[in-house]
Amino acid sequence: MNLIQIIEDDASCRNSTALVLRLEGFEVRTAEDAETGIAMIRERRPDLILCDIMMPGMNGHSVLELLKSDRSVSEIPFIFMTALGDRADVRKGMSEGADDYLSKPFSSEELVAAVVGRLHRFEIIRQRGDRSVLQDELAYLTRQTTGREREILALVGLGFTSKEIAKQLKINKNTVDVHRANLMKKLDVPNAANLARWAVISELMSTSDR
Repeated sequence: MNLIQIIEDDASCRNSTALVLRLEGFEVRTAEDAETGIAMIRERRPDLILCDIMMPGMNGHSVLELLKSDRSVSEIPFIFMTALGDRADVRKGMSEGADDYLSKPFSSEELVAAVVGRLHRFEIIRQRGDRSVLQDELAYLTRQTTGREREILALVGLGFTSKEIAKQLKINKNTVDVHRANLMKKLDVPNAANLARWAVISELMSTSDR
């Protein structure tokens, strides 16, 4: 049974998230602040961490930075949960090493899909002993998408809205929306938040090509 660690100061969100995951058969531990959560993680290593960003005291970005600096826990899949609407914050979290991002309010289906997807991915990586995951993802992105779609993805990663992307690329906003919907289908992501990781990868690709 996989152990999920939740770090969330809002009791309602913390309890409802834990309930959904327990009903799915996961073992769940909860912490109402970063310090307690970190202590729990060090006491018993979880299989995945769900962490809010905006919390009193130490915030989620600081939690991630601290864990990534500790080799004993740095490989644990880490998913941010936040009500922040700034897409630049999504990009910041991904660039720091977060594996996924759930925007509140998220549905039970979105939560379970994100958790199961990350656990499955981590298990495959562990079994293969493959540390070149980014290169694999870049290759997959190249196969699945067109150059125009990757342009749009890169701008999504920079926090551009569909309207801003349309202006930047000199195309119709409806065309941008169609491209975004196609990207979600091609990359098999359940919601716009999950598209953020691919946006970061697309930007990395575009940077490496320069």
